[in-house]
Amino acid sequence: MGYIQFDQTKEFDLILVGRVAVDFNPVDYYKPLSQSTTFKKYLGGSPANIAVGMARLGKKIGFLGKVSDDQLGEFVTNFFDKEGIDTSHISKCTNGEKIGLTFTEILSETESSILMYRDGIADLELDVADIDEEYIKKSKAILISGTALAKSPSREAALKALALAKKNNLVVIFDIDYRPYNWKNFDEIAIYYSIVAKQSDVILGSREEFDLTERMIEEGRTDEQTAAYFHSIGSKIVVIKHGKDGSTAYTNDGKNYSIKPFPVKLLKSFGGGDGYASAFLYGLFEGLDIIDCLELGSASAAMLVASHACSQDMPTVEAVKEFISDCKKQYGEMIARV
Repeated sequence: MGYIQFDQTKEFDLILVGRVAVDFNPVDYYKPLSQSTTFKKYLGGSPANIAVGMARLGKKIGFLGKVSDDQLGEFVTNFFDKEGIDTSHISKCTNGEKIGLTFTEILSETESSILMYRDGIADLELDVADIDEEYIKKSKAILISGTALAKSPSREAALKALALAKKNNLVVIFDIDYRPYNWKNFDEIAIYYSIVAKQSDVILGSREEFDLTERMIEEGRTDEQTAAYFHSIGSKIVVIKHGKDGSTAYTNDGKNYSIKPFPVKLLKSFGGGDGYASAFLYGLFEGLDIIDCLELGSASAAMLVASHACSQDMPTVEAVKEFISDCKKQYGEMIARV
């Protein structure tokens, strides 16, 4: 069953709204960040990573965002250009705001942390004036990242993009993407997350992220109750992730499909979610069965947690399929499927 119908006449497959940042990942890993001295620089930010992932998988991608008017702003824009991502609606800040920086700590294969610099940053300066209806109308779908809702004026810009997407019958995808930075309190998070979630066709998040979203609706829901609620108000697919315990996609016909992580030697414990989202969404755009979308997502996530970078190491379709094939030869045909 095709749960999502995309308008194949549109120029872009997906336009994303939200965070573009720079990641610094330690080369001398497996030690505290305080002792790390050498880092590699990458484009970062969840929606930016997903944009790169989708482009690597062959999709036509656009982006609505704000970057710093300096060398790092130039770095991320140039990276997008090289990946074939449309940057015509990524603009530069005019008041000296700087791009968000993320320093990662890789203590072990399973223990990592993230130190973010998120004050006075460029991506949260995205303004309603930056949201162009004619640009949005060119896309099959739009993805709203939850971090874009954390502060004005980005918050209002994201809501305008959502409204224009609904007006023009785009598929709306909400990646909850919770980060504690910039939010004032949990009530504020619940208010804005729920506004977008209630109008989305596809929602992706962890159990914790859905708990934050539903905090002012009803607390303590099970995954099944969460999915049933959002289906009742129009969502078609709700994906709830549980880390190493896998994830489940709930569809609006009452069915559910589960996937486990592929076995892989971990390098780090972050970055997998963006690989998961990009490959899962690729499957939706290709019209694949939900379980096949989940398998692609799980495979891409495994590949990302086994690699040093996120954006830089996003796989191609051929690489993901080869990874799945190799895993099945080694572990069995249904290794990741529940």
